[in-house]
Amino acid sequence: MTQKTRQLGAVLYPGFEMLDYFGPLELFSVMGSDVVKIHTVAEKAGPVAAAIGSEGAVGPRVLADFGFEDAPVFDMLLVPGGAGTLSELENEAMLQFLHERCAEAEIVASVCTGSALLAKAGVLNGRRATSNKQVFALATMQSDRVEWVEQARWVEDGKFFTSSGVSAGMDMALEIIRKLWGEDSATTTASYTEYTWHRDAENDPFASDLNVLARQLGMA
Repeated sequence: MTQKTRQLGAVLYPGFEMLDYFGPLELFSVMGSDVVKIHTVAEKAGPVAAAIGSEGAVGPRVLADFGFEDAPVFDMLLVPGGAGTLSELENEAMLQFLHERCAEAEIVASVCTGSALLAKAGVLNGRRATSNKQVFALATMQSDRVEWVEQARWVEDGKFFTSSGVSAGMDMALEIIRKLWGEDSATTTASYTEYTWHRDAENDPFASDLNVLARQLGMA
């Protein structure tokens, strides 16, 4: 029986974190375009600048294939974090897109502060989730209807997968691959990319940094 090709919508916005985005996408790409077809999508089609640390959207530009209005149906969504999250939390177009598309997607994944956007969009209500540990308060400020997990490399709740900061998205992506396509696929992908897969979602070596940066920024 032929396996269906899952359509993955990778969300872009000015000031997105590059490893949040390309780390998981690299792993999904190893599966092959007949298994996962990756689409880039932003509020408007065209170039979108990445973040350079906390400097905002001053980094290299990535081309969004689709805008929110003309994007196809996605089986999977990937929402990165980054310095630009703060602006996007006030972007009604982004929040509406996430609210609508998460409802129809089979898998919704966020990395870092991407979970703050999902929480603000209301799609994590009643679910467990995590976020970047150093600015954890940014996520918790968006909704008190989410069970925020302070110590977790990633959290799975139904179709929602939320990860801790930056590199944690790669461990989460491998777990999604394992769930959808099996242990052998995930192990082979990790080996191909020469990545040491941290399989224990509860082993969070950065939980001790909880809200370190958030306190410096006056969020906590």
